[in-house]
Amino acid sequence: MGLLSGEALAPLAVAVAIFLLLVDLMHKRPRWAARYPPGPVGIPGLGNLLQVDFRGIPNCFRQLRCRYGDVFSLQLAWTPVVVLNGPAAMREALVTYGEDTADRPYSLSLEHLGFGPQAQGVIMACYGHAWREQRRFSVSTLRNFGMGKKSLEHWVTEEAACLCAVFSEHAGHPFSPKALLNKAIGNVIASLTFGCRFEYDDHRLTRLMDLIEIMLEESTGILPLQVLNMIPILLRIPGLVDKVFRGQKAFMALLDELVTEHRMTRDPAQPPRDLTDAFLDQVEKAKGNPESSFNDDNLRLVVADLFVAGMFTTSFTLSWALLLMILHPDVQRRVQQEIDEVIGPARRPEMGDQARMPYTTAVVHEVQRFADIVPLGVPHQTLRDIEVQGFLIPKGTMLFTNLSSVLKDEAVWEKPFRFHPGHFLDAQGRFVKQEAFMPFSAGHRACLGEPLARMELFLFFTCLLQRFSFSVPAGQPQPSDQGAPATLVTPAPYQLCAVAR
Repeated sequence: MGLLSGEALAPLAVAVAIFLLLVDLMHKRPRWAARYPPGPVGIPGLGNLLQVDFRGIPNCFRQLRCRYGDVFSLQLAWTPVVVLNGPAAMREALVTYGEDTADRPYSLSLEHLGFGPQAQGVIMACYGHAWREQRRFSVSTLRNFGMGKKSLEHWVTEEAACLCAVFSEHAGHPFSPKALLNKAIGNVIASLTFGCRFEYDDHRLTRLMDLIEIMLEESTGILPLQVLNMIPILLRIPGLVDKVFRGQKAFMALLDELVTEHRMTRDPAQPPRDLTDAFLDQVEKAKGNPESSFNDDNLRLVVADLFVAGMFTTSFTLSWALLLMILHPDVQRRVQQEIDEVIGPARRPEMGDQARMPYTTAVVHEVQRFADIVPLGVPHQTLRDIEVQGFLIPKGTMLFTNLSSVLKDEAVWEKPFRFHPGHFLDAQGRFVKQEAFMPFSAGHRACLGEPLARMELFLFFTCLLQRFSFSVPAGQPQPSDQGAPATLVTPAPYQLCAVAR
């Protein structure tokens, strides 16, 4: 009986194998086209998945770039991917062909978090009406609530003062600044989204920070989200979704609590207090309009996008800034000298000071370049066939924008792998913009919070260095300036001493 079963199953197994091989060959058809970007040979079904180190993307892609050039291809399972490297290829794809590369690959993981196809937020939304509507709303609302204005500048400097007060409580003793920086920047986002700030010991703020940390860990776990979206059948494994998305589900539940509180205290007859109120106003106006993207699910996702993208990128950059100041005390002293000359010891820094502080501005830019917080950016997808650097990239191809290859391009930067503020200074010590400086990406999908991030980085950094001198704790070894690989690159854990000036 067992033998008969085996004989019966053999033709079925062969048929399934042939079917899978044909499907695999069908998905590889673009690679056979003339002038398709070169790339490593993969294995049937998995493509190059086993050849990509998702926990060490910059180094992995650097090696592939050396072998295949600035535009190379990968096959990740059945998903064709083209990786863009270097300033020329990046600008050609994202700026010259900005409209054609502005799409995003659809994220199947949103469905498993309970969201319908009409809810994609603003960062991962596919290019089209919903994205335009949400991007326009987010930019205009953030501007209305102070982005680029004195009102928001006041919020930031007030929060920086609160942060300095907490730093002072350590009285020069060693501590890790990471959690405090997260909470300070989190409060700026909370002011914009919920019209309030939390005390640093508030359990909800601590819970928010902890959950976002868990979400970042989930995104680069044993099964990174990129892999799960490319092999969606894995999401059907019983129990896997609950395990992989545990942090995301808990984070969304906490945001739901805050939004519910907002609904209870909101007065529709009064002007909106913050972005959440403004969104709820739009939800009311959109009732009965099936084409509108203003709905409760999108509210949750837009607020989540602003929290995750707007908070950790800036707080991690500030964490890098303090690390680099204790590793380069000469740079720290020169920044403090400029602060003393332009601002003085008592007055709070203002954005208007930046134009008279070229060295400090250069240091902040160099921190962003060296830290390379988001080495791979956010994936794009082509809406039409395009040609980049002489290679043809078909419609529907996923694009990885290797921002690390631009920020550390050896043909552009004098010392690409070292911290060197001179990258942004001319011979006379004046600040110089560099075309290859694109930590916020470029084109239609460039970071919408860039003006806010620039303001926060300058004001927090100058406030902290105006008040304190930072150093490596006595008896402790010099911390490493090599980041911990993840979706967002963080400094390795370190402590510092903050001594009042």
